[in-house]
Amino acid sequence: MVFHVRHSRWILHQAPERRKNAVCATPEAGRKPTIHLEDAIVESQEEYRGGYRVLRLLSPRIGPEVQPGQFVHLKVPQLREALLRRPFSVYKADKRTVTLLYKDIGQGTHGMTRLSPGDGVSLIGPLGRPFPCHADGSYPVLVAGGYGMAALYLVARNQTVPGIAFFGGATEQDILCVDEFENMGWRVVVTTVDGSLGTRGMVTDALDPWLAGGKGDRKPEFFSCGPNAMLKAVASRSLVNGWKAWVSMDRNMGCGVGACLTCVQKVRAANEPGWTWARVCKEGPVFDAGDVLWDGVD
Repeated sequence: MVFHVRHSRWILHQAPERRKNAVCATPEAGRKPTIHLEDAIVESQEEYRGGYRVLRLLSPRIGPEVQPGQFVHLKVPQLREALLRRPFSVYKADKRTVTLLYKDIGQGTHGMTRLSPGDGVSLIGPLGRPFPCHADGSYPVLVAGGYGMAALYLVARNQTVPGIAFFGGATEQDILCVDEFENMGWRVVVTTVDGSLGTRGMVTDALDPWLAGGKGDRKPEFFSCGPNAMLKAVASRSLVNGWKAWVSMDRNMGCGVGACLTCVQKVRAANEPGWTWARVCKEGPVFDAGDVLWDGVD
């Protein structure tokens, strides 16, 4: 990894890594992968519901580079004691903006709620390996919990055909973005633990009946983001049936660029027996579910 100075900003040039599947194309695809350190400007911040907020940032360097499943590392403003940046999945991105959907649940995110239009925010991104496109002949199936719904928005937008999305949350307040997915032609199935919206139970309580009798002769390919226990459940169902699954892993991160080795995950070693460590911020966050070793996942 080499550092260059351009226009008084640091830019990290990262050698492209091989992937088994092609990455979903974006309007700016094909350019050399670049990670930027950018002083973004708050364009708007709005309440969503249930403590969730939508933060839209003017980010003309990072925005055009973002691909589905990538994240940014944000320096929390007005919080001097926060030495480390915080990772946030990108909800939406275009040629001039990056949008984050987050929840006010701690000191860092509470500091973000005080941002107003015109304020500056330091971002590093886009970071991480993105989701691929679904393979020819497969049917895209999204499975998400909590924040994962927002993180899968770009996945849904960039697939060549719409599929079905299973969204799970504790209550109705935790179900996000349903209208937006439906407006893109996706069928959305909702579950909540308390039964306040959709089917009562876990997201697998809706997924399993569909797999058993609702999918017809379609071959599902899974794209999943949410709690690690949910990811493991999706992986187990895909692997036993020989279906492909892609999971976005969640680990505490330090640097966000692969240097500190804080966010490691056990994965199968490539082309040899045994296992190795993978950095979720760099080799992930998106992994082939068949490569992940799930022992000890909570």
